[in-house]
Amino acid sequence: MIKKHTGILVVILMVLAMIPFLKVQALESATVYNEETLKAAIKNEDIDLIVLSEDIETHEKINITRDLSIDGANHTIKYAGTFKGGSDNTVWDSIYVLQVYKCEVTIKDIKLTNGNAGLLVNGGRLKLEGKIDLSGNGFGGMELGKGVGVSETPYLEMDKDTDIVNSTESDNKPTMWVPDDTERARVVVDGKDVTFKAGDELLVAEIEEIFDMENPETGDMFLVFGVVGLLGLITLGFGLRELTITSKKH
Repeated sequence: MIKKHTGILVVILMVLAMIPFLKVQALESATVYNEETLKAAIKNEDIDLIVLSEDIETHEKINITRDLSIDGANHTIKYAGTFKGGSDNTVWDSIYVLQVYKCEVTIKDIKLTNGNAGLLVNGGRLKLEGKIDLSGNGFGGMELGKGVGVSETPYLEMDKDTDIVNSTESDNKPTMWVPDDTERARVVVDGKDVTFKAGDELLVAEIEEIFDMENPETGDMFLVFGVVGLLGLITLGFGLRELTITSKKH
């Protein structure tokens, strides 16, 4: 009996001895509504999901340096700070609205605007979900780059139904690009893995074509034309029926 109790006591003492080395972390979400609460939530390592409750203006680039998820809930993060010499976002000042630096981040249903670019994947891994609006940035939508002191290849993941929007893109303001100092970047859409090289620049239509992505807005237009066509056929049918009835009366 004494030996049995001694064994139980030894196990208890071993568990107690291990407690200082165990890190129990209860991850939770945070709802943010301004620049201060957003930066505080990013800094708080107990928070793994950040949800925007309204549009946010930030006066500096928001750096993300740890794994987390951001649900924009269809709200906007807008850079409202200054640029070099007080100029607008068409003067390069390395201002990205969000920078994903050497970590894994998921971003969903958000608009990022008024920076030099909306997003920088800086040697990190980024997953985009839902509708991602990158309109209104001075040099384009998102950069997949390394930068100084980064060895990891930038990695972007999306689903085929991820809706990338950029109403202000042009040939010299692409939606996605790989800078000259980054030899390659990976983009994966539903298992299709494509490596892009330094200097590659893509518009939304090119991204959709390469990865055979669905465009909800284009689909909606087809739906509208389909409904209009159906109504036209119905109207034509009623017209022919009326003509037939009138002819029989004569």
